Amino acid sequence: MKGLESLTAGDLSAWLQLATTQVLPGKFPPHIPRLAMANPDWFAVHICCESGKSYSQGDTNYVFPLMSVIKPFSLLYLLELLGAETVFQWVGVEPSDAPFNSLEQLVADGGHPRNPMINSGAITLADKLPGNDASDKTQLFCQWLNQSAGCDLRLDEAMLASVRSIPSRGNQAIANYLTEKEQLENLDISLDTYEQICCLSGTVEDLALLGKLLACENNFLDSQHRRIVNAVMLTCGLYEVSAQFAVRVGLPMKSGIGGGLLAIVPNQGAIACYSPTLDSVGNPVAALAFVEALSQKLQLSIFG
Repeated sequence: MKGLESLTAGDLSAWLQLATTQVLPGKFPPHIPRLAMANPDWFAVHICCESGKSYSQGDTNYVFPLMSVIKPFSLLYLLELLGAETVFQWVGVEPSDAPFNSLEQLVADGGHPRNPMINSGAITLADKLPGNDASDKTQLFCQWLNQSAGCDLRLDEAMLASVRSIPSRGNQAIANYLTEKEQLENLDISLDTYEQICCLSGTVEDLALLGKLLACENNFLDSQHRRIVNAVMLTCGLYEVSAQFAVRVGLPMKSGIGGGLLAIVPNQGAIACYSPTLDSVGNPVAALAFVEALSQKLQLSIFG
């Protein structure tokens, strides 16, 4: 019998060593100086199963910013608050073969963000979060996540200052175009909210607990909303290489340039990894290698 529950500590150690020693070196993102303060050799994994069993190895006390790993949860939050019909008037669910910060893709699509996992879609949804200003929106969202998942996310003010130290011209251009197309109610608040929610930070255990919301049936989330978010993660969560990893791993996943990677094993549990260096697409190198090995060895793919 394969599956997450069949995992042993010995297996975990072996695959962790494989992932951290046999992958090509990655790079730190150049536009957020504070991310480069991490040790490139750090690696952490936390796996939580539906049964309550959990596994943890590596540098698990390290707190890192979720960055784009937050995007599935802003989608989930708005689905719960407003419903799918409303949310998908603002963003689509189609994969993109362009980089996550592509203005050209947005222009080609007439200003309608292709999906919520790329920056145009996430900035649009940040605009729709409830609250009076960016800090209020972020605080309400963070409280909802912590109460729902039992995790302990917090806004990393130092990371937010680092993000703001080199303003993103790409995100500004995207927000300008969205405003021109009347997709945003308030350009400045949208960008500010987006930057703040990306700097919500926690450990791999916090991220795994968030993932468990999407992996397992619970009493307070609509099952259809969980299925929607998982489907969008599978097809869009790793940007333009999402299809490749749907074939190779077969799990809904979401990465972030902060080094986080979340993989959902429906009805079994969630796998959260942290490895700070990235490939050319913006996905954490060692974390992806680890999840691929784990999925293949334990036959975790949702496609049987």
